[in-house]
This record gives sequence, structure tokens and C-alpha cells, in this order.
Amino acid sequence: MVKQERAARTREVLVRAAAEVFAEEGFVTASIAAISKRAGVSAGGLHFHFGNKTALAEAVARRASATLRTITVSRVSDGNALQALVDSTHELMELLARDPVVNAGFGLCAGTGAVTLTARGGGAGWDLRVQWQRWVEGMFRAAQREGRLAEGVSPQAAAAAVVAAMVGFGVLGAGGSRRFGPSGVTPYWQLMLPRLAAQGSLGELIPAGSGAVRASQPH
Repeated sequence: MVKQERAARTREVLVRAAAEVFAEEGFVTASIAAISKRAGVSAGGLHFHFGNKTALAEAVARRASATLRTITVSRVSDGNALQALVDSTHELMELLARDPVVNAGFGLCAGTGAVTLTARGGGAGWDLRVQWQRWVEGMFRAAQREGRLAEGVSPQAAAAAVVAAMVGFGVLGAGGSRRFGPSGVTPYWQLMLPRLAAQGSLGELIPAGSGAVRASQPH
């Protein structure tokens, strides 16, 4: 049991170190030596747990995909799909800003990293951008069924616009721009919700996220 726990901790350290290096350098440029150094684990120890760099990338993608599922599945029970969507975008941007595994997971879904993962049969199932877009579109369809989506708004088109904006915020926010990243989500929704929400529904929605209201309430 002690050996298993130690092995699990080592794998956790290696996955996080790999995510940090992938996020900083990209999958292609990242080296096993850099990852093992960041983790404080010898190259031999790294290879004991992960056969190669692609196996590490797959582990990062799996972990990021699981995290994304937790912030989406937990948002579908309050009966207001548009607010669930708004809340999830706030949480996602916070994760992209502070969680290297989620950050790297999205990065691995584009470019050569995605090609490498898909070639091994794993990447297609863990493509976070596809996973995210399907969920966002599902929320717009749910809002349409609830009567909260404005007439004439296509759930598919709206989802594409939101996903593109959030990915762009993540990329530009990583570059240090204060207008993007987590701080840019509220102004985005202040601009977009009047176009997306049906008449009578806009007053129910909180662009800053319902979590912001809960946090401001006395306990």
C-alpha cells in the first residue's frame, strides 16, 4: 500500500510538471529532461511511470478532461441553462489561469500535440475543445427548451461564438492582457446576454456569475 501511494504521488507530480512544461514550451519543444527536472524525478523514474512524452500528454489530457467534466456536470441542475453556462465560463477561465493541467490540456488539443495524441487513438476522445463546445451547445439547446433563448438564435452558432471567445480569452489572458482572462468574462456576458436571452429572461441572469452573488452574501 505504501509503495502504491508513493507511486500515485510520483505520477501526480510528473503529470503536473509535464503540464507546466507543455503550457510554457508547447508539446513539440518540451523535453523529457525538462519535465523530469521540473518534477524532481530522474529520467529513469519518469520512464518507469510513462513510456514517453506522448504518454505523459495523454495523462495530462485525461486529467484536464475529467476536471472540465466536473465544472460542467455540476452546472445543469438549477433549471436555468443560460446562467449555468455563464457560471461555467467564469470557472473555466479561472482554471485556465491557475491550473496548468487544464491550460495544457486545451493547448494539447491544437497543432502537432493533437495530431500525435489522435494518432495513438487517445486524443480524439479527450479533445477538450470538442468536449467544451458540445456541452455549450447543449446548454443553448436547453435554454431554447426553457424558453430563455432569444428567438432566431441558433444554439450551434451561439456555441461556436462562445467557445471561440473563451478560447481567445484564455490565449490572450495568458499573454498578460488585463482585458482578457478571468476579468474579461463579465464584460463579455454584459455585451452578449441582451442578444442571447429571450425577453423577460435577461433580468434573471447574472453576467458576473451566480457565484459572485453567493460570495457577497453574509454567512
